[in-house]
Amino acid sequence: MPALPHHRLTRRGALSRLLASGAAVTVGAGPLRAMAAEPPLVEAADSVLTIAFDSGMASRLTRAGTVLTGFDAADALWLGGGEIIDRFLLLDHDRAPLPSGPHGPGTRHTLRGVANDRIEKTVTIAFHDRYPGVALIDIRFRNIGKQPLTVAGWRAAAHDLLAHPAGAWSYAGASYPDRRDWVQPVAPGFDQRNFMGMNGSDYGGGTPVAAVWRPDAGLAVGHVETAPKLIALPVSHQPGGTRIGMEGDTAALLGPGETLELPRLFLMAHRGDHFAPLDAYRRIMAERGIAAPPIPDSSYAPIWCGWGYGHDFTVDQIIGTLPKAKALGLDWVVLDDGWQTSEGDWKVDRTKFPRDGADMKAFADRVKAAGMRPRLWFAPLTVDPGTDLMRDHPEMLLLDRSGAAQNVTWWDGFTLCPAHPPVVAYFQEHIRRIIGDWGFEGIKFDGQHLNGVAPCYNPAHHHARPEESVEKLQDFWKALYDTAMAINPQAVIELCPCGDAFAFYNIPAMNHTPASDPESSWQVRLKGKSLKALIGPSAPFAGDHVELSDGHADFASSYGVGAVPSTKFTWPKDSASPSDNPPLGGYVLTPQKEAVWRQWIALYRQTMPARGIYRGELYDIGFDKPEGHAIATADGTMHYAFFAKAWDGPVRLRGLGPGRYRLTDPLSGRALGTATAAENSLQASFTHALIVAATPMDTGAA
Repeated sequence: MPALPHHRLTRRGALSRLLASGAAVTVGAGPLRAMAAEPPLVEAADSVLTIAFDSGMASRLTRAGTVLTGFDAADALWLGGGEIIDRFLLLDHDRAPLPSGPHGPGTRHTLRGVANDRIEKTVTIAFHDRYPGVALIDIRFRNIGKQPLTVAGWRAAAHDLLAHPAGAWSYAGASYPDRRDWVQPVAPGFDQRNFMGMNGSDYGGGTPVAAVWRPDAGLAVGHVETAPKLIALPVSHQPGGTRIGMEGDTAALLGPGETLELPRLFLMAHRGDHFAPLDAYRRIMAERGIAAPPIPDSSYAPIWCGWGYGHDFTVDQIIGTLPKAKALGLDWVVLDDGWQTSEGDWKVDRTKFPRDGADMKAFADRVKAAGMRPRLWFAPLTVDPGTDLMRDHPEMLLLDRSGAAQNVTWWDGFTLCPAHPPVVAYFQEHIRRIIGDWGFEGIKFDGQHLNGVAPCYNPAHHHARPEESVEKLQDFWKALYDTAMAINPQAVIELCPCGDAFAFYNIPAMNHTPASDPESSWQVRLKGKSLKALIGPSAPFAGDHVELSDGHADFASSYGVGAVPSTKFTWPKDSASPSDNPPLGGYVLTPQKEAVWRQWIALYRQTMPARGIYRGELYDIGFDKPEGHAIATADGTMHYAFFAKAWDGPVRLRGLGPGRYRLTDPLSGRALGTATAAENSLQASFTHALIVAATPMDTGAA
């Protein structure tokens, strides 16, 4: 294919257009300015997304002909002293075919501009045919002056999604100690920085993507580097819309001729909520080498966890509950926190297991003899004060710039450095003991500190850069995962970063994830939707203990997003010191609760929605009322779930194929009528949840 034309703009002509707009050439008046209107000078586009540039390299985004933003000073360099360089005289534009690579063929645009003969900006935009609406963008700033430049930070792809009468919603992949919702409406005053580093001593990391959307269109911004970067993806409400973009504030000295290269950007214009951009992001990152591993069948099996008995459980309590858990249709038995003497040493508590490892193996064998699978709770990378490990190997600690340790608040411990090889080897040895010696078939890695760590300044580690700890956390998890798989290729490795927004880079090192201490049923559903996009539409996501949901028994929220059911009931009575804050009546499985548990677990085992294809593109979790979810299973059935405090009106069964479908409430078996793709409205009246199964009646046309 021949090269496409190169467009060189005369400096005088471009400068005259820039000055005619009435805008300053280099120094911005604020964090993001909408430029004076002028005709686009250059357009870079695919079939969906158009990025138009004016003579000052301000850009405007359009989706399928709908203008989404004004001409915004999307990219800027922040210099020492507060100067903002955000206007660059556009000099030239190249457009050329992009040969097939990991993301397939497409078109590449390269634009170059200068600011006051001090800084040259080069923007390279790649559109790939298989990802319509997605631009992968490289931005470089080069010092073309004769004096060094002190760089205080930068921004890129910053735009205001224009306001819509219905408002806007947002998704943010950042982690916060208050365990806030990942999906939120953008109300006046909303301002969230979404820093991808630590936002607390033990809360950090996440997925480097943010998305904002209106009922008709949205924008998503992130980066596609293969290791975490300490950037921010701020989202804020503005008078004219919703602002989104990417920022970095790491200081640098840029000598003459030197270049600052930003992380490769992901920019997408989309329809619907955050599912489509996260799904596209997952596929792009898989092509770059970051992808979920194969999923064992047992990862979809229902779970009973002993955490209902709390830290002070007895072995007799756990063993005594196995027959009831098995009778309910539960397969996994999780031995939770309390089997060990401390976090860090990970010695067996001899008051519960007098024969040490022999009793741990006997416990795992007892679970298997009951026809179930044993999984063990474990919290790597934390060490308690006063432990042998802390005394003998203080050099394993992750230290900040001042030499202080990083706190792990839940256990009053400290974080170990995942980039220090002896730390990796230490925990690999524990994995060999748990999976190999004791015979557990799965591990539950638990703790908010697992999701991200701070830069490490411990001189004993000889890091090339402090950020190695941040970037190599994914390698730590992969080392533990590979160690387990080498012993038992069918082992289930669960990663539960309590309350964090899941760190995308850890996905290759796990084959099961829960809702991770949800604080509401809404969080169960939004986390399910998000993780089905980030891991895959058939991801083995668990709703976490159903006792954490609204009403402490909301199986519908788990079932509706295709989640594996999980529970921590006690039986035949509660513990004297149960976990967390038990609900009124405790965790004990009463006859009334047992009937509910049996019904939902049996329905899950019959239909296995977790193995189905979650159709997250069919419903907008922010704007659709009632809230809707859909799953397609291999037998051709579409499974729908709708949620509202109270609803009386029509619901739309989107995604039906050809032919007529029989509609039923699968929980009660009640007939609800029939539907086709063209006649997909169902009149419904419900409180909280409505579950609908649409089963093909024939294969003919409707």
